[in-house]
Amino acid sequence: MLKEKISEDLTRAVRERNEVRVSTLRLLSASMHNREIEKRGKGEEGSLNDDEVKELIRREAKKRKEAITLYRKGEREELALKEERELSVLEEYLPPQAGEETIREAIEDAIARVRPESPKDFGKVMGAVMKTLHGTADTDKVTEMIKERLGA
Repeated sequence: MLKEKISEDLTRAVRERNEVRVSTLRLLSASMHNREIEKRGKGEEGSLNDDEVKELIRREAKKRKEAITLYRKGEREELALKEERELSVLEEYLPPQAGEETIREAIEDAIARVRPESPKDFGKVMGAVMKTLHGTADTDKVTEMIKERLGA
């Protein structure tokens, strides 16, 4: 399971004294632990499956991407580089990102199924595309491509 792999990689990173990996994986482990506590509080089974772990990793990766953008706008390159290093560690645990052609195919398929009547149907198309791609595409990129296709 992915959770065990992350735990093993954290142990290895501690032994190797790889500070970036250690801090990133510790934060991820804490996030997983908190999510398990949250699930138990709701009466669900506490352990996370691989899909839930991947979703947590995606969220953490998104936070890093947003921080990189903000740090660069604020001319804080050293902090942006730190976030990029953490992002690269997180991306090791995610499936490869879908290419533009795959995204375009998913958009065309969703449009054929949803049959949007105007750019106002963006949400319906977006939902169908993201369900097809199962989190393997950058949401911002998909949003941009759908808007372009729908003429929004």
